[in-house]
Amino acid sequence: MVRKVLGGVVGIAIQDRMADNHCYGCGSENPVGMQIKSYWDGDETVCRYQPRPEQCAGPTQYLYGGTIASLIDCHTVCTAAANQYRLEGREVGEGEMIWCVTGQLTVDYLAPTPIDKPVDLRARIEEVSGKKTILTCTLHSGDTLCAKGRVIAIRVPNSWRG
Repeated sequence: MVRKVLGGVVGIAIQDRMADNHCYGCGSENPVGMQIKSYWDGDETVCRYQPRPEQCAGPTQYLYGGTIASLIDCHTVCTAAANQYRLEGREVGEGEMIWCVTGQLTVDYLAPTPIDKPVDLRARIEEVSGKKTILTCTLHSGDTLCAKGRVIAIRVPNSWRG
């Protein structure tokens, strides 16, 4: 586990505390995945991601919309899982694992996202009721708001993992 600094936020990424996670977007166990890293920053989580050239849209200078959706999806779902740990008074990865999945994902694309510089995501929990967490997320490239999303994440039993 690597300690990182992101905009003044220091700590171990949420994803690096989630054992045996092979998700393409957020799994630290997936060597060809995006391996995003999310960190708590007060009541929000933050993530910085450097797009790769193969993640381009039709015009190669812009990030593909599906990658943007994946970034928002994985960042918010990991935030929901981390919050479930907080609600139980545990650190992420402590004791029995907590997993959440996407129940609904809505993305609004507001501006083209340049592929040649990092994107910054911020997720905020809007509501928690039982197993359901509703979150919002923004994706910026520099000072430009390029996309925003809304996610409903659902906590699933460990048997979900098979």
